[in-house]
Amino acid sequence: MTSRTVVRRTLAATAVLALAAGCSARAADGPPDAAGTGPGAAASAVPSPPDDSRPGDGDTTPSARPTPPPKKEKKKPEVRETPAEVLMRQGDRGERIRGLQARLAQIGWFDAAPSGTYGRITAAAVRGFQSKRGLPPTGSVTTVTWDRLLGMTKRPTRAELDGRTVRKPKVRLDPRCLEGRVLCISKTTRTLSWVVDGTVRSTMDVRFGSQYTPTREGVFGVFLKSRDHVSTLYDTPMPYALFFSGGQAVHYSADFAADGYRGASHGCVNVRDRAAVAALFDQVRTGDKVVVHW
Repeated sequence: MTSRTVVRRTLAATAVLALAAGCSARAADGPPDAAGTGPGAAASAVPSPPDDSRPGDGDTTPSARPTPPPKKEKKKPEVRETPAEVLMRQGDRGERIRGLQARLAQIGWFDAAPSGTYGRITAAAVRGFQSKRGLPPTGSVTTVTWDRLLGMTKRPTRAELDGRTVRKPKVRLDPRCLEGRVLCISKTTRTLSWVVDGTVRSTMDVRFGSQYTPTREGVFGVFLKSRDHVSTLYDTPMPYALFFSGGQAVHYSADFAADGYRGASHGCVNVRDRAAVAALFDQVRTGDKVVVHW
C-alpha cells in the first residue's frame, strides 16, 4: 500500500467520527446548523414523544389531569330531645294551681274542691292523668302534660275555681271513727263528719291550714269549748270553737264562707256553714274524740 493511500483512508475515518459526534450532540442538546441542512438538521426535525409525566398548557391526556381531593361529608348536627319543662310541682301555690285542680276535676281526676295548693292529692291526681295517657308519671306538670290537659278541658268557671260545683265522693269513714262519739275529719274529701257509734249524723265542708301552718293529723280529744272565742294570737273571731290540739280548733270561719278554698287557716279546721257548726257545737261534749286523717 502506498503512503498516499494510507493518508486518504486516515482522513476518511476522521471525517466519519466527526460526523457521528456532531449528530449525537445536536439531537440531544443543540439546534440544527445554521444552513438547516445536513444530518444534524434531519435529526432535529424528528419530533420527540410527549413527556406524560409533566403536564403542560393545553395537555389533554388523562394522566395530566390533577386528581381532585375527596369531598368531605358535612356532619349533620346532632338533634337532642329537650326534656319537658316542669311548670308546676308539689309545694307550689297560687291561682294557676287552682286552675290545674279545676281542670283535673272536669275529667274526673280531682274530687276535692280547688285549694290553690299543690299537695299530695294534686300530685296523685296528676300521676294518674299522666299514666293513663302514656306520659312519665312524675306527679309534676310538665309542658307536655299541661298541653294534653288543655286539649281535653275547658277554661274553668269562677264557680269551678271556688269549688261550688265539685261533686264530693262518698264519705268513707276511717276505722278509728267507727266507735263512740267522733269528729271524723278527712283531708282527702275536705269534710267533717259527726259520727256516733258508726252512724254519720251530719257532714260539712271544711278547710285546713297551709303548708306553713298545717293542721295536725292523728287522734285527739275535745278539751275546750268556746262559743264566742277570739284568737289572742291573730285577733280574729273563732265562733263555736272546739279545741282539740293546742291552739287548733274546729270553728266557723267567715273568711271561708266568703272566699272558699282560695284561702287557708293557720292550722284550725274551718267550717263555712255557720248553722251546721252551731248545731255541732251544741252536740259535742268535752272529751269526745277527734280524728284527723287523709
